[in-house]
Amino acid sequence: MKSRIFFIVLISLLTITRLTSQEESVNFEALVSKKTLGLNENLRVDFKMNKDGDNFNPPSFEGFRVVGGPNQSVSNMFVNGKRTFSKTYSYFLSPLEKGLITVGQATIEINGKIFKTLPVEVNVSESVEISKDPNDPNYIVNENLHLVAEVSNPKPFLNEGISIVYKLYYSPQINVTNVGEIETPEFENFWSQNIKIPRLQIERGSYNGESYNYVIWKKTVLYPQKTGRLEILPLSLDVSVDVPTNRRDFFGNRIYNQVSKKITAGRRVIQVSELPDNAPSSFNGAVGDFNIELTTTKTDLNASESLQATIKISGKGNLKLFSPPSIEAPSSLEKYDPEYTENVSTNLAGMNGNISNTYTLVPQFQGKYPISSVDFTFFNTSLKKYETLKTKEIIVNVLEGPTLLTEKVDPQNSTTPSNILPLINQFKFIKTKPNLVNINSSSFINSTYFYIIIFLPFFIIILIVIFFKSKKITDSDLKKYKSISTNKLAKKYLFEAKKNLDKKDMFYVSLEKAMHNFLKSKLSIETSDYSKERIQDLLKNRNVDDDTQKLFIRLIENCEFARYTPASNVAINKDYENAVKVISELDNLL
Repeated sequence: MKSRIFFIVLISLLTITRLTSQEESVNFEALVSKKTLGLNENLRVDFKMNKDGDNFNPPSFEGFRVVGGPNQSVSNMFVNGKRTFSKTYSYFLSPLEKGLITVGQATIEINGKIFKTLPVEVNVSESVEISKDPNDPNYIVNENLHLVAEVSNPKPFLNEGISIVYKLYYSPQINVTNVGEIETPEFENFWSQNIKIPRLQIERGSYNGESYNYVIWKKTVLYPQKTGRLEILPLSLDVSVDVPTNRRDFFGNRIYNQVSKKITAGRRVIQVSELPDNAPSSFNGAVGDFNIELTTTKTDLNASESLQATIKISGKGNLKLFSPPSIEAPSSLEKYDPEYTENVSTNLAGMNGNISNTYTLVPQFQGKYPISSVDFTFFNTSLKKYETLKTKEIIVNVLEGPTLLTEKVDPQNSTTPSNILPLINQFKFIKTKPNLVNINSSSFINSTYFYIIIFLPFFIIILIVIFFKSKKITDSDLKKYKSISTNKLAKKYLFEAKKNLDKKDMFYVSLEKAMHNFLKSKLSIETSDYSKERIQDLLKNRNVDDDTQKLFIRLIENCEFARYTPASNVAINKDYENAVKVISELDNLL
């Protein structure tokens, strides 16, 4: 009897001990790659747990900028019949300031209980020299990833067009998985226009004499509006890179380390020269190489008919930054304000095309009238001197109409004759006998027409109210139907993206369609307005926070960029998780 009681007590103690050990075996901790780092270095933070959980919430990362993550990895192994589980959420952070910065607590729910990590303090010092260890992934990225700003002409004249092209060079031994723009130059003191890049294309080139891959990230045309020394602020990108290691996984595939790096093109200085002082009086700021042409739609017409005279400037240069010269005509040709027309395209060589002013002229009297030649002066950047062009004089022949007291008009005479009509019959159009007819003098009050006029406005108002009310209901129903339809398409393509996680091209096509249809359902944005700038403005107007805006724009850029670069499974999974997260957040907000 005693032995049985002892055995029961022993089993109970073992069970309690086992349950206690299971309860205490939950381990959730925050691990940092280093406790001390420079302002120019990145920090990796891993939130690691030995049991699977739900509702993971990272800290706010105050004092840091998140440049990568979250990346999720899971390890599930059995050794000698014992299961070992590990799940990790990884973030890459860039410090924003020097000093002691604390990585806050992360939380997760495991077996119905909330677990928290301990805060981790990190000391950020001045920028440090990057390690030159060839096995250090940060050193490999630093040596094999470069952002270059190429300026076509660092010493232009005032208003002379130049171009700046930003190229991202990377060695073939590393894989670029994600690129995001974090600092964009504003090009102060320049007239600027970005040249749209439809798709990023990988090209082969050389950097410092070595073979590199590169993509053109940004192209901009600039026209300096101020002389002297002008600075172009740097462009900065956050780039996520997969660096190969010497290790391989169970299937023999090479293992990659993901590194996030901020790269900058650096400041560029443009020395702008003044134009020569000997500019003619007809110079109005045109710089480039141009032609001028003066044309009319007709030269023979009758008085009170109209003709159009067009002065057109065509060529290459700062066409949008000056106006065509005006034409001069005698006062007998009534001249109206011109209609401005612009047909200009912009590429890396600058502006090309033509601008014109079209004047409507209406002659008042018979005779021949000159449209004087027009002088146009521009500064030729190739010859580095001013050039003046003249148009031909055009004679307008008015065949029929009133005549002047001075019948002959000398086209060579610059003086304009007095515009005096003959006095005979000049007021003949005024009728002196109107031939008025007496109307019926019967009373209008209380007649049928009287009541129709009184009640007709009220009847029309009622019809208008009914019409607009029914139209409003119809428009809202149609808008609601479109929103539901596009929302279903977004969910459909997001589901297809999940099924194609192992097929990169199909995954990013489906993901892009899902995000596009989601925007159409929530913001009523059409395909013609589907641009990153337009999307960011709409989200900002709906009070969406900056982090969600940046994450959504980064996913759009990833869809464009990933079609032309190799992407790891980690990056694809990460993009899918981010898409689900941002769509859920926007769905709740909008």
